[in-house]
Amino acid sequence: MHFDDGQTKALNGVDLEIGAGEFVAIVGPSGSGKSSLLNVIGTLDAPSSGELTFQEQAYSKIRDASLFRRENIGFIFQSFHLIPTLSALDNVVVPTIGCAGSESEFRARAEDLLIQLGLRERLHHFPNKLSGGERQRVAIARALINRPRMILADEPTGSLDSVNATQVLDILSNIAKQEGLTLIMVTHDATVSARADRIVKMRDGKIENTHGATS
Repeated sequence: MHFDDGQTKALNGVDLEIGAGEFVAIVGPSGSGKSSLLNVIGTLDAPSSGELTFQEQAYSKIRDASLFRRENIGFIFQSFHLIPTLSALDNVVVPTIGCAGSESEFRARAEDLLIQLGLRERLHHFPNKLSGGERQRVAIARALINRPRMILADEPTGSLDSVNATQVLDILSNIAKQEGLTLIMVTHDATVSARADRIVKMRDGKIENTHGATS
C-alpha cells in the first residue's frame, strides 16, 4: 500500500492471519503502519497490491464496501466520533440507517446496549454532557448495534485516564468474548496490549514480530 504517488510505502509485504474470536493488539511506533493496516482491514482504504479475505470472502470481490462494513465491522476511535447534536441513544442508532428492520427494534437494542454498558441514566444526554469514559462506552454500543463479527478499535483508550481506560477495556474485551467477536486494536499502551491474545508489532510498514501477550 503506497501513499504520495507511490513514493511512500505505508504497508510493505504484510502477511497476517487473525482467527475468528481472537483479540489482537497491533503495536509499534508512530508511522509504523498500524492505523493503515486497520483501515485496510476495515475497507476504508484499498491496498495497492495483495489480497485480503474475511471468512473466505475476498475483499476484491466486495461490490458495496459500505454495506460490507455495516454488516460485518464495528469501528471504535480514540476521539469517539459522536455526533454532538444527537443524544447518546440516537448516536448508537445512526449505523442502522438503511438497514433492514424496524426503527423501534433498533432503538430497543440501542437502549439495551447502553444499559448493559452502565449508561441507563445517560440515554438522552448529549455528548458534551458525558465524561470521556461515558462517550467511549456510547461509541462501543454504536459499534455493536448491527451485531458485527469484527471490531476494529484505533487507540480506544488513548484519550482516557487510567481508571476509565481500564473500565472501557474490561467492557470491550468481555463483550468480545461473550459474543465471539474478533477484536483488533491499535494501541501504544503496554497495559492494554497485555490483555490481548496476541501482539503484532509493526515497524516501517512491516510486521516485525507477532507473539502471545504473555510471551
